[in-house]
Order: sequence, then C-alpha cells, then structure tokens
Amino acid sequence: MTVSILGCGWYGMALAKTLVANGVAVNGSTTSADKLATLTAGGITPFLINLSVDHITYDPQFFACDVLVISIPPKSRSGEGAEYASKLQRVINAIHQHGVKKVILISSTGVYADQNKEVNELTDPKPDTASGVILFEAEELFRQQTAFKTTIIRFGGLIGPGRDPGRFFAGKKDIPNGLAPVNMIHQDDCVGLTLAILDKDAFGYTFNACTPHHPPKFAFYTQAAAKSGLVIPEFLPELKEWKIISSLNVESVLGYKYQIENWYDWFAQ
Repeated sequence: MTVSILGCGWYGMALAKTLVANGVAVNGSTTSADKLATLTAGGITPFLINLSVDHITYDPQFFACDVLVISIPPKSRSGEGAEYASKLQRVINAIHQHGVKKVILISSTGVYADQNKEVNELTDPKPDTASGVILFEAEELFRQQTAFKTTIIRFGGLIGPGRDPGRFFAGKKDIPNGLAPVNMIHQDDCVGLTLAILDKDAFGYTFNACTPHHPPKFAFYTQAAAKSGLVIPEFLPELKEWKIISSLNVESVLGYKYQIENWYDWFAQ
C-alpha cells in the first residue's frame, strides 16, 4: 500500500513516520524546499507541492497512491481562510485527474458551535466561527464527490509533542468559562485512529476524534500546568457556552480503543 500525505506538519509527519515504521510506502508533501531533506531522512518520499491559485505545481507521481491524506489547515487567522475551499478544489481536480479512490480529510471539532449539549456525527454542527464555517464548507466539497470515497476526521484540541497543554494558560488569571468541559486528543490517538481507518478500510464515514473524557477546563489546565512545572492558571468558576464532543462511529465502525482514556491518569504518569 502507498499512502500520500498532503501536508506533513505536526500530525502528518507523525502519521508518516508511523506508517513507514509499519512498512507502508509514504509520499509526503511540503511547501518548503528546506523540509525535503527531513522527509527523506524519515524514509518518506518527498514532494514539493504548491497549490496557490497563481502558481500550481506538483509532481503527478505524488497522486499515484492507494490513499490520500489531506492535512492542510485553513490558516484563517493569517487571512488565508478565504482561499481554503478553492485550494481544496484544486486538490479534488488532481484527485480526479490521477484516479485516487480513497481520501482522508482532516477537519476539526471546531465545526461544531457551542450548543450547550453533547454532539456526535449525526448532530448538525451549525458552525458559528469563521474557521468553523470554512472547515465545514471544505467537508461539504468532499462529501459531494462520487468518483472517490472520503472519510473525514474531526480532531479535538491537539496535544502531544510540541503542544504542551500546560503552556496554554500558564500564569493567566480570571480565565472565563472555567467549568466548561474540554474536548482534547493526543497525537498518539490522532495517529492510532487513522491507522484503524486504514486497517478497517473505513471510507465514506465521518469520525469525531476526541478522547472520551471531558473534565472541566479549570481542572484540565491546572493539572497540565502542574505537570509541566508552570505557574498555575486561575479560572472563573462559571459555565457559559459549551459542548461535549462524542462519537458514534469510532466505536461502532472502528472498535477503536483510545490510548489515553483518562486525562487525570495521563497527568499522573
């Protein structure tokens, strides 16, 4: 099997290295020539790909794969969000041109508005942020395609190497909504869940990927700061807008067991 990963960033690189370790051939893309050597050193066949509207360049060999994983963020904070859908449309055009049949699109639980309830894959997300709207539009683009099958993974808040949750609020005071539940996932489970999708050939689904333990924000980030030896943040004991991200499909379709099931246990390690 050959897997092509469009976007070898924090998640894409971790996935690529795990696949290579498992004997899978991996094509990895980057927009930076400086990163090509890093990909090669990881046993990944490197490709320099540019999907900008005025300068589309890629090697067709990148799309010679059994599965294409798309992990490119919309970068809405840097003002690139408006271009995201058209960028992904160019990816779809390449998928059609080169006959890719299976796609994994990385999205986010940020597509769900804070509806003050538990939500799952059957819930209407009702995105209410700029990035949420952009991501949901991107999902819809792929759901409309019939020439290939897409599985969408909506990751919760990402933590792991280089993303220490203890640093998020360390030393801050009067942080609002301290009683709101958190919706997080560790990099190990991001990769593990993706491997389960490949193993089960589970295409045509949407998966909410979020550790099924949702402690209040104050407890989670207080323990995270303590674990990292940082200044303990102070939260306001209030519950305003919130959501709990759950999944019907992770258990029923994949039978996946999270490597981290309880954050308190993880902090205690």
